[in-house]
Amino acid sequence: MAVDDATITEVQLGGRRGGPDVATLRTDKWWKLPVTTVAVLSAFIVYATWAAFFGTSNFFYAAHNLLSPFYSPCLGNICKTQGVTTSPFLGWWQLSPALIILVFPLGFRMTCYYYRKAYYRSFWRSPVACAVQDAHSTYSGETRAPLILQNIHRYFFYFGLVFNVLLTIDAVQAFIWPGGGVHMSIGTLVLCLNASLLWLYSLSCHACRHLCGGQVRNFSKHPIRHKLWKFVTPLNAKHMQFAWMSLVVVAMTDVYVRLVASGTITDFKIF
Repeated sequence: MAVDDATITEVQLGGRRGGPDVATLRTDKWWKLPVTTVAVLSAFIVYATWAAFFGTSNFFYAAHNLLSPFYSPCLGNICKTQGVTTSPFLGWWQLSPALIILVFPLGFRMTCYYYRKAYYRSFWRSPVACAVQDAHSTYSGETRAPLILQNIHRYFFYFGLVFNVLLTIDAVQAFIWPGGGVHMSIGTLVLCLNASLLWLYSLSCHACRHLCGGQVRNFSKHPIRHKLWKFVTPLNAKHMQFAWMSLVVVAMTDVYVRLVASGTITDFKIF
């Protein structure tokens, strides 16, 4: 059939931003996932806020050298009250060290490509799910404030790597107890697990994959970048899982250190 003889049928999508004319065409319990996302992220935000503003005690257990990840590296005079070596550059800082520290890991998560999908759908309902009406009639993308700030994700990624190194050092130091010798406790394993999951979350990041193999026309001319790209690509496929696991574990690590430091539970020695 000739192109001129072809019949062209215009299709007009109804509803808001191309969604259905009704609130939803779904008959399943599609709302479970966005509700769960809202609940978990909200709980983390509430706890992190408490830890930053009010949880200025019991974040360090000196006997086993356990430091909460929310307070690492420990900065300011508050650290001295817990027996932590503080930075000489911020000895004047009187408020919680977490107010400075949490800016960078939270900025990394808030601008994360996966979390954008999670909270766009759950908090902003844009879009909530397939065949569910969008809550917004227009969409400007990430070209205007505040969403334009999402474009600085790659820079938060670099800061995140620095904090991963610091938390890894904390995990190693947890093997060296003030009394001398190398020891291991449940808390040591908790800190190691936390650092490992944060590394997996960072290395599986889309920005990391692009850093390793992005804008390369011919991998044969860049063998090292090709190997790095092949290493992080399988991790990238599990970025969502690492994101949630590391989020939960970093909060639970802070809880564990506080419970041990307050004497609520015992950090059992393994060797």
